[in-house]
Order: sequence, then structure tokens, then C-alpha cells
Amino acid sequence: MIPRPGLSDPRYVSELLFQPRRLACGGCGAVADWKPEVQGAGLVGAVLGGSEDPFFQRPLWLQTRCAGHILWAYNEEHVEELSAYVRARLRERGGVQSTMAMFARLPAWMKVSDNRAEVLAGLETLRALTERTAPADRSDAAHGRSDRPRAHRSMYFRGGPYES
Repeated sequence: MIPRPGLSDPRYVSELLFQPRRLACGGCGAVADWKPEVQGAGLVGAVLGGSEDPFFQRPLWLQTRCAGHILWAYNEEHVEELSAYVRARLRERGGVQSTMAMFARLPAWMKVSDNRAEVLAGLETLRALTERTAPADRSDAAHGRSDRPRAHRSMYFRGGPYES
């Protein structure tokens, strides 16, 4: 899943949630496009979080059962960031990083030191899954559950009526 080809780079990172996307499967050749919904003068973007892709609502590839919950990640970089955070014995708030907001929103079960070893083992499982692409390699936890939090959807206003 990538931003649709031919689009200009967004000025702000937050605009990525509103940028049209294209899903292309190298295995079966399936192709799908996503664009944000228009509501008046604003766009309704994707909502991050949960075990489904925020744009196409397909189950994420990187999922595994861990400490009685589902541990998931979007990609290998996400796995690395989570591993570094969980592994840290002292979690200091350093300089501003694009991933800092993610750590504040992690569920409590991932942050508890009693679960550290199990969460790190789960993240190793996810890291191993990044190398595999065959459907038979998919984790048994990777199936649609529609468990994404949808308390509110992101809106983007640029002033005046929105024109596509």
C-alpha cells in the first residue's frame, strides 16, 4: 500500500492520513484505490490504530498473539521502534521524535515490566514475519476483527469548499 503515484509530497506529516492510496498485490494482482471522503469544506482521513490497515481495512500481515492480546505492527521500522521502547529499562522523554506520540498511546499491557519478555518475544515473531510473504506464513492472529478504535475520524480543513 503506497501513496498514489504522481502526487506531490505533503507539506506536513499529518497530511499523509488524507493522501489518496493505492493497494497493489504482487501475488494475485489485485488493485484498489482509496481517497478521503469529502464532508463540506473538509476531508475525512484514515484513523490509525488497530489490527487493520487504516485505509483499506484489510488485516495487517504483522500480527501475533501476545500476553492474551493481539500484538501488531505496520512494518519492520514499526517493530524496531516498539522493540527499542519495550526493551528500555528507563523510558525517558527525550527530544521530539515523530514516534513519541505512539508510545504514549501504547496499551498498558505492553508497558508493564512483567510482560517485557513476552512482548519482546512477540516482536521477534513479527520481525520474522517481515521476511515471509507466502499466504501460508500468515499468523493465525492475522484475520479481520474490525477492532479499530473509531471514536472519531480525522478531519482536514484547508478553508473554503473542498475541490477534488
